[in-house]
Amino acid sequence: MSIFGSRQALLAGAALAVLGAPIAFAAGNAQSAAPAPAQQATPAPSPSPTPPSASPAPSPAETAAPEGDGEEQGGGEPSAPSASNARLPTLEELESLDTDELDELLGLKPKYDIPKAQRRETTRVGILDEAEGGLPAASLAKQPQALVRAALTGTQGRLVSRWGHIALRRALASRLAAPSGMSGVEFAGLRAQLLNRMGEFSAARAIAQDVDVDVWNTRLADAAVDSYIATGDIVGACPLAVLRGGYRDDAQWDALRSICSAYGGESGRARNELARMRNAQSRGDLEDIDVLLAQRYAGAAGLGNSTVTIEWDDVDELTPWRYGLAAALGMDIPDRLLDDAGPYYQRVSASLPSLPLALRVDGARRAAREGIFSSAALIDLYSQAYAAGGNEGSIGTDAAQLRTAYVDPDPAARVAAIRALWGEDAQIPYDRQVLTAYAAARIPAGDQFSGDAAPLIAAMLAAGLDLDAARWSDVVDEGDAGWGMLAVGLPNAKQPVSNNAIDSFSDNDSSTGRARTGLLVAGLAGLGRISSGTRNTWDRELGLELGRETAWSKAIGRAGEVRNAALVSLLMGLGMQGDDWSRMTPRHLYYIVSALRQSGLEAEARMIAAEAIARG
Repeated sequence: MSIFGSRQALLAGAALAVLGAPIAFAAGNAQSAAPAPAQQATPAPSPSPTPPSASPAPSPAETAAPEGDGEEQGGGEPSAPSASNARLPTLEELESLDTDELDELLGLKPKYDIPKAQRRETTRVGILDEAEGGLPAASLAKQPQALVRAALTGTQGRLVSRWGHIALRRALASRLAAPSGMSGVEFAGLRAQLLNRMGEFSAARAIAQDVDVDVWNTRLADAAVDSYIATGDIVGACPLAVLRGGYRDDAQWDALRSICSAYGGESGRARNELARMRNAQSRGDLEDIDVLLAQRYAGAAGLGNSTVTIEWDDVDELTPWRYGLAAALGMDIPDRLLDDAGPYYQRVSASLPSLPLALRVDGARRAAREGIFSSAALIDLYSQAYAAGGNEGSIGTDAAQLRTAYVDPDPAARVAAIRALWGEDAQIPYDRQVLTAYAAARIPAGDQFSGDAAPLIAAMLAAGLDLDAARWSDVVDEGDAGWGMLAVGLPNAKQPVSNNAIDSFSDNDSSTGRARTGLLVAGLAGLGRISSGTRNTWDRELGLELGRETAWSKAIGRAGEVRNAALVSLLMGLGMQGDDWSRMTPRHLYYIVSALRQSGLEAEARMIAAEAIARG
């Protein structure tokens, strides 16, 4: 059973070609113990401005200097043309120039939007400092850039594990120095692009905003624009439009620049440009709806034609541009377009406050499954739905049940409400377990609710509530599903798990090919909680091939040995791609859990192993 889909396999296979690069011994973890599992998604802190140093501030050109990655660099102040070679334009040429071209000709166009004394270095870029829960800044500084680049570009988006997503996001958001031979701007661009592919648009935007706009290269600029559109922050791209207006040459970028002109006080220019674009015979990939949405959005800046009529009848599909503008404008989007929309639009809708609550809740459920939303964030959204409409509609009914699950004084009533939220399916939707995590933690552990012990434990561990789940250790029977999750999910295991206990679990395993038993063995082996003899016995019986190595397994294993949590997290993402847990093999899980534990991320390793049993 392969971990990769066909397209992902090709991309990841290309990445694996460079995984044989040596891993530096230095720049490992500073922490000596794994942190407690995160309960909530960490809000991105605003980057503190770097205080001016005693030495003169570097010039923009120095800050943007490439460091061997070969990427196009932005920024820097172009030297003035020699007076002897300059030719004065004719009157006709002057009349044909737009405002930007005229400003550039006269030397009036700004070169940067931050005073030189406040400009930021790119030696370390990120939004999560080590003191705030980020990884050590020097983690990747001495690692080969080819290895880091392969891990970042080879990871195409969704991971099978919610906890794997959370661990990877933490690494990508950390304030890190770039690998040897790679510029800080290029490193920021690679991370922002991957965050966008993961659906972490706000984090991608924050990474881009930690770098001065005038030094962005094309990669970082593209990632920033994508994140601005996805978060509905259309005018967030305007500094780029002003400073680097010519970095792209396409109709959508021209429309965005026109919007920025409107919000910059040049309403007449914006009106004319958008009207000309709408009347043009060729607009590239833009259709009439795209220009009309731009006109409506620009109209909110006082353009004078905000009454533009938007008709969706002839629109066959959504695009990020259309969805971002329509959502920012608070427009209703036809259901027929939303029904055919892909996962991208659900991830976007989860965090856009201008959208109807029904759309946001639908998106938030996916976001919670994938690790984008914390349990607390999902609960908060249902609370908004309850406050807005009580128990009306299906979302209101769920919100009312959720309230009962948390506040009813009778534990039996709370459990009944939790069951109602889980539904009748044999496999409980994972987002429902994330939603009920804290409610499950309030249920008293005892024989009265032993029949619900396994899903209650799964719900608690979905939010990292391992100590609450530990209360059920004396309730579950050895070999039960709940026992299996606790065997890998609890901290400070006192003795190895016996072969007989795993045998009991295997007897109760109804999954195809005893897949859950394989994942349990892999998790226990990765955490060092079974003897080598027990591991070898089950390895042979289930054909797990835990000892077989590949370039990827050698790379992540070596990163774990040198306690480099950042590199382990990046390589984990590369090896954990897929739409569901059927894409994950026990062998991959073993190497991931083992490397995370060795690198100091034992809490994340335990939660991933427990999630594998709950969802595998």
